[in-house]
Amino acid sequence: MSSVKLPSTAIIDDQHVWNQVLTGASPGRPALFLDRDGAMIIEENYLSAPEKVVLINGTAETIRTANAKNIPVVVITNQSGIARGYFDWQAFAAVQQRLLDLLAAEGAKVDAVYASPYHKNGAPPYQHPSHPSRKPNPGMLENAKRDLGVDLFQSWVVGDKAGDIGAGLNAGLSGGLHVLTGHGRDEGEAEKALALAKENFVVEQAESIAAAHKIIPLLKS
Repeated sequence: MSSVKLPSTAIIDDQHVWNQVLTGASPGRPALFLDRDGAMIIEENYLSAPEKVVLINGTAETIRTANAKNIPVVVITNQSGIARGYFDWQAFAAVQQRLLDLLAAEGAKVDAVYASPYHKNGAPPYQHPSHPSRKPNPGMLENAKRDLGVDLFQSWVVGDKAGDIGAGLNAGLSGGLHVLTGHGRDEGEAEKALALAKENFVVEQAESIAAAHKIIPLLKS
């Protein structure tokens, strides 16, 4: 990984997972976990060009609401394009910086970013049938608990795929918001997401992240 120029805030750990902590720890605080592509930004298959990053309406507002309430905002994103050789970590870093810059321009900030490059059809070292970091597995959320000290039990996740919501369930979160942007309207996706609801895990649905402050208890006034 030495050939990859990383931001000073980021590392690629010994599991090949991107870990970027942008603020200090928030011990005991619930977090707002956000999927990136299709939930925060308009879906572009295997996005690798910074100029194609476009915020979904309501993304910055939702994050600003969390910021105002001192709720850590954590981006958790599967990046199988790396496993498939479509782009590398350098391209990911450029896209991610563009996202952070767009949010900053609207007065919003995230506290941490985690990215898993694994896929069952990827090339080594990223080929894995179900790596612990790849959603719906909870590895990236558990990294946030390790790095920020957040309370997973009280936290929520927002995503456009059932796998995003499943990661929240598997990490022991309080609930998940499935949004109908990105892949949210793909056949069967909404049904799969809603079916993940349990007695101790709430699953809600909305047109987009713009409704998060009306639905997620952490964000309500």
